[in-house]
Amino acid sequence: MKRQWLLFSQIVTVLVAIWFVVATLKPEWLNRQALLTGVTLLEAAPNDSGAVMPGSLSPAAKVASPAVVSIATTQEKAASPSPQNEPWFRFFNGDREDEAPQQGLGSGVIVSREGHILTNNHVIDGAQEIEVTLSDGRHAIAQLIGADPETDLAILRIKLDRLPVIVLGNSETAQVGDRVLAIGNPFGVGQTVTSGIVSALGRNQLGINTFENFIQTDAAINPGNSGGALVDVHGHLIGINTAIYSRSGGNLGIGFAIPVSTARQVLEGIVRDGQVTRGWVGIEPLAVTPELAETFGLKQSTGVIVSGVLQNGPAATAGLRPGDLLLMVAGRPVKNVDELMTQIAALAPGKRVELEVLRRNERVMLEITPAQRPKIKVPR
Repeated sequence: MKRQWLLFSQIVTVLVAIWFVVATLKPEWLNRQALLTGVTLLEAAPNDSGAVMPGSLSPAAKVASPAVVSIATTQEKAASPSPQNEPWFRFFNGDREDEAPQQGLGSGVIVSREGHILTNNHVIDGAQEIEVTLSDGRHAIAQLIGADPETDLAILRIKLDRLPVIVLGNSETAQVGDRVLAIGNPFGVGQTVTSGIVSALGRNQLGINTFENFIQTDAAINPGNSGGALVDVHGHLIGINTAIYSRSGGNLGIGFAIPVSTARQVLEGIVRDGQVTRGWVGIEPLAVTPELAETFGLKQSTGVIVSGVLQNGPAATAGLRPGDLLLMVAGRPVKNVDELMTQIAALAPGKRVELEVLRRNERVMLEITPAQRPKIKVPR
């Protein structure tokens, strides 16, 4: 009995000694919290492998963020005939702060290895100098290649080596509920990534641009995000962030982006031809209202009424008449005036297409050859 007790005492002594050494040198091997509180907590091991947490959008952000740039513009303030511009006034009163050049901030996206950058026209409109800052800290003065005020897009170019380029996605396959990231430089605080979903597609009649087909998202977009990237879960570009609906100037969860399909068309047109080529048929469209439907004797409310036809224009040559109800353009149904303008603008000038109209409650098929849309002069 004495020997057994001695053996037990030696074993306990050895175990206590081992516990003391481990608790001193490797405390992480012991769950000390459980010993103190009687509650066993499971703690995550340090993530030294760089593995991505489930559901994380970090890979998409890492892919897209390097190609998103910050844009700073300088615009000289126009001189006005006032005493402030007189030499004696300036001598006694000094230079006024409101005479200093105006500065603006926005964002842009590098879309080619040649240094082409997509941004919003309103970001660089009237700028005397455009400076681009990359996510790696490099700076460059950008050249304005061209702008398209009707879609509020502009193309810049910088000359730097080893430029990160974003992958263009497919905005046509985007669906409501898809997860997206908005990347830009809000309020000039530095590159910021926000997440959300696609809230709606094909938004128009907002009065923002001439041609509207916006992607709506609840990803936070704030001043300074204009011209930045809206990307999918793969980090591919699906839109250029352009505008927000806000009563305070801040984000309310209603933001709008120009689809990359439109941006690609503008980019290719400006780089190749120096301008964007759009179709034009020479009509004055009106939305169908109950009053107009009664006036023209229409039995349906879908489509767009042709209220006027330009003499000797493509529509007049094709036989389109005032009072016709446009139902289809090139096989695509017409829903409203804004959508009709976008459909006609997408037509290739000189290429014949079919129109379906309702005339005196009878469907009529017409062939029309669009001309090139006249260039619209936007007042400064």
